[in-house]
Amino acid sequence: MLLSELATWLNDYLQVNRFGQDCNGIYRNSNRPICRLGLALQPGPTLLDWIQTQQLDALLLHRPWGLDLDSLPQDLGVLAYHLAFDEQLTLGFNPPLAIVLGMTDLEALGEKEGRVIGMLGNILPQTFESYCQRVIKAFGGYETMRQGQGDWLRRVAVVGAMTSALVQQAADRGVDLYLTGQLRQPALATLESSGLGLLTIGHHRSEVWGLHCLQQILCKHYPELQVWVRESLG
Repeated sequence: MLLSELATWLNDYLQVNRFGQDCNGIYRNSNRPICRLGLALQPGPTLLDWIQTQQLDALLLHRPWGLDLDSLPQDLGVLAYHLAFDEQLTLGFNPPLAIVLGMTDLEALGEKEGRVIGMLGNILPQTFESYCQRVIKAFGGYETMRQGQGDWLRRVAVVGAMTSALVQQAADRGVDLYLTGQLRQPALATLESSGLGLLTIGHHRSEVWGLHCLQQILCKHYPELQVWVRESLG
């Protein structure tokens, strides 16, 4: 498989046409056949060592800024997906994540420049503590946990932002728990008055989850492709 074929499939899967001039697609082209692909969040001082250790044929970065192309093997192809990765594979309208979190009957929540940035759905009734442990297990940790007014959860929102307006929308639509990346202080008053619970995962954890999700998607679609994930930012 060539880089151009992989980029065409990813562009379609991640719906990059919705993101205008954002960095999505081929960052450096190559005709080298791809058998081993590496997924990473951004460049770092040990990136080249990782590329060489894994004997990669191509690299996909979430944030390619600062990448020294001259330091890489000359025939290493590079892909980059920024907003498309964030909104499709992390804390947004993300059906694969909804399956992991036991969410059904998904509905869109929130918009940014005409794009949906969150989802809400039903879960089997369970305690706040029990469900939060499920989420924490999926992401490998959390940053902030605040229980709401009720002891039981039945409806959850997963959103890639936290504003007063989004929290209020979630509350108005019967949500019990608001799950996002980072706590935003200006929205706390609305959160407390609405009685919603809050669980923040952390930006890095949500991105790492997205890398592993993409790894599974690619391996399922291209069984012959070996895909490696680099979780470190260094």
